[in-house]
This record gives sequence, structure tokens and C-alpha cells, in this order.
Amino acid sequence: MSEEKHSLNLLSFTGKIKILHMTWVAFFITFVVWFNHAPLMASIKETFGLTAEQVKTLLILNVAMTIPARIVIGMLVDTLGPKKTYSGLLFIAAIICFFFAAADSFETLAITRFLLGFVGAGFVIGIRMISEWFPAKQMGVAEGIYGGWGNFGSAAAAMALPTIALAFGGDEGWRYAIVVTGVMALVYSFVYFFNVTDTPKGSTYFKPKKTGAMEVSSKGDLIFYLLMNIPMYLALALLTWKLANLEMIGSTGATMIYVGLFLVYLYQSYHVIQVNKGVLTKKVPEIDRYSFKQVAILDLAYFLAFGSELAVISMLPLFFMDTFELTQVHAGLLASGYAFMNLVARPGGGWISDKFGRRKTLIILLTGLAIGYFAMSQITSSWPIALAVLVMMACSFFVQSAEGAVFAIIPLIKRRLTGQIAGMAGAYGNVGAVVFLTIYSMVTPQTFFFVICGAAVLGVITILFMEEPKGAIAETLPDGTVQMIDVS
Repeated sequence: MSEEKHSLNLLSFTGKIKILHMTWVAFFITFVVWFNHAPLMASIKETFGLTAEQVKTLLILNVAMTIPARIVIGMLVDTLGPKKTYSGLLFIAAIICFFFAAADSFETLAITRFLLGFVGAGFVIGIRMISEWFPAKQMGVAEGIYGGWGNFGSAAAAMALPTIALAFGGDEGWRYAIVVTGVMALVYSFVYFFNVTDTPKGSTYFKPKKTGAMEVSSKGDLIFYLLMNIPMYLALALLTWKLANLEMIGSTGATMIYVGLFLVYLYQSYHVIQVNKGVLTKKVPEIDRYSFKQVAILDLAYFLAFGSELAVISMLPLFFMDTFELTQVHAGLLASGYAFMNLVARPGGGWISDKFGRRKTLIILLTGLAIGYFAMSQITSSWPIALAVLVMMACSFFVQSAEGAVFAIIPLIKRRLTGQIAGMAGAYGNVGAVVFLTIYSMVTPQTFFFVICGAAVLGVITILFMEEPKGAIAETLPDGTVQMIDVS
């Protein structure tokens, strides 16, 4: 393929570039809605007289629902297609957003914040959409632009929403700012539906041969898959334990949730085995095989990268307010610098991965992530604010570049399972967020950053076991013919 065909004219608004722009805007709006509470938390805290523990609980609840949601959305997008799935998600998110804005108690805040975590699954949808429209040699950059520019929604929320709330005036201007984000999601749900298609004209949209669980290629991979599902339920159990400690739910309620999570895991495991029972009796044809080890390693890498990002952008505004005694508006602006790096870091991570190798890129970027969080663990009130912001943005560059590198690889593992693989990796990102935010609720911010640093060191060791994607992906068309997709 010529170099011209590999170039991206981002000023265009036709063909695949139009799809890229339409889709990153959809993702951008989901992130604005998902994190519309973080920069307004000081006002919300004042309105309801929340304790520090209740504030931290809201932060954890915001990322909890996204764990199962990304698995479900991954299955839906592979089956229904990105257009219907994204439009439906935005519409539902808008309705829940309006209920959050109208909350009159902490309990209502907690329930609606928990439900709004569902919008965080939007990321998975665009991963599949972009993989349908872009060739393998552009995948890293295209997915990076989608993820990075969309992720900037959290920075945009941090920069704009305190000012919007201030413009409406009064102690409850935050409610109007939240409503504005809901209106954005509602309107764009229709815009997206009527302006995109799932694939280029004449292309085939590959769907899983079976639904209900991800297909695997061997007995060993089946056991590995069942084991890799456990941490997602443990994260939800961890959240339940946290809520029980805050006396938001009683011991009986907590026990019922634990039992429910265990039963749901058994139910999911039954479906996993049903979908993959063929591997127990016969060898999977070579054309349908892939290594689940690759999926597991990328899950853990995203646990570190995106999990830490979600946790950090949730606590940064309050961290800057408390550490440097800033106003809510100023703290929000400074904290937005962390997510601001998404504009260049995610595409940069994807580009580096495209050019210099998938495995090597991840090792380098996760090493930088570890160093960055170690530096952030040293920030105190004695630091110049400018230096603290500089260190924060340098750290965020490696965090978000690593995310871009992870999703430069995911569409290259197994094309028709891209949504489910992306959903599982995305869910692990939220598992990371729940784990890190729970740790944050029990330690100082400095210790919190240091813990992430230590986890990242272990992540680098894990990446050493990953294999470099190479050759071509074979996919079977509905008419039985085979199409080879180059990933070199």
C-alpha cells in the first residue's frame, strides 16, 4: 500500500476521517458526562454537607458500574454495530445525567452517580468503529486520536464546568452545569445515529460466531479466561466492602451482594464454557486461533494506565485545592492539565507503537509511567505550583501514551472479537480505578501516587511475556471465503 494511503488528512470531513471525527466527539461527550462531577465536587459537597468519606465514595461509585458495562457494551457492539450502540448509550446517559442534577440527597447522588458509570463504556464502541474504517498500519494513530481527543472530555469538563456553574450563579449553579452536559449527550445521540455507518461501503461487519462470551482457542485459554474474570467481581466486592464500612449498606445487604456477585460469576462462567465447550473435545482450526495470553497482558497494562488515570483525574482538583489552597475554578484549571495531555499523548503512543514495535513501546511507556508517579508522590505544599503542574503533565504523557499503545494492539488480536477484547481491557481499566480509588480513600495522596508507581514496576515485568503481533489476521467471510488482514 502506498505511503499516501497511510497518511491521515485530519482536515478532511469525508470517508474514514469523517467517521474518526464523529466518533471521537461522541467519546468526548461521554467523558464530559462521566466526569462532570469532579470539578464541581466542592460545590456539591457544600450543597449536601458531605463528609470527606462520602465524597470519596462518590468518586469510587462513578467508576464501578463501568466494569460490567464495558463487558456488556463490548458484546453489544460486536453484535449490533457501533452506530446503534453509541447512539443508545448517549441517549440513556443524558436521562441519568438529568436525574443526577436534580438529586436532593446523598443517596440519590450515589445511585445516579453509580448508574452514570455506564457511560464510561462508550470508549469500547469507538475502538470497534475505528478498527472497521482504518487499515492496520494506521490503527495505532487512529485509535490514539479517537481515545486521546475523546479522553480530553474530562479536561474540558474540569476547565469549563466550574465557570458555567459560576455563570448561572447561586449556591446550586453546579446543577445547571450538569444539565448542560446532559443536553449535549441527548442532542449528539441523534446526530451520531444519522451521520455514520458501521463499515465503509461494500465491507463486511464481522460478528462473533457465538454470543454470550468471548471465544477462546484452547483448554488452557478457557481456564485463563475464567480466572481473568474473577478480578472484575472482586473489584465490585471491594466497593461493597467500602460502602458497608461507611454504613451505607448493612451487613445483611453486603452479604447478599457478595452472594449475588458469586452467583453472577458462576452464571457467566457457565456461558463461557457453553460458548467454548468445543475446545474441550477438539482442536480449534488454525484460522480461528489466537493467544488469550495477549488479551490478559493488555488487560493488566490497561489496569495500570487507564485505572490510574481515572483515579487521578477524580481526585486531582481536590488535591490541588487542599495542597496549594486554591479556589475551585483555579484548581480545576490546573488539574485539567493532566487530561489535557490526551490530545497528543494517546495519538503519540499509538504512532510510536505503529512505527517502533508494540511490545517495546509498552515497556518504555510503562517505565515512564512508574517514574512519573514516583515524582508526583513527592509533591507537597512547599513545591512551586508551576513545578507540580509540570511534573503532573509529564507523568500524564506516559500514562496516556501507554493507553494509546495498548489500543494500538487490541484490534490486531482477533478482528471479529475486537469489541469484546476492548470491553474486557476497558473493564480492567475500571477495576484499576476502583482499586486505586479505594487505596486513595485510606492513605495520603503522596502514598497513593507511590502505590501506583510500585504497581507499574510489576506491570513492566508482565509486558516482557507479551508477543509482538505479526503476520496477518485471518477472518472468515459469511460466504465461507477467507480474508487476510495484514498487521505487520
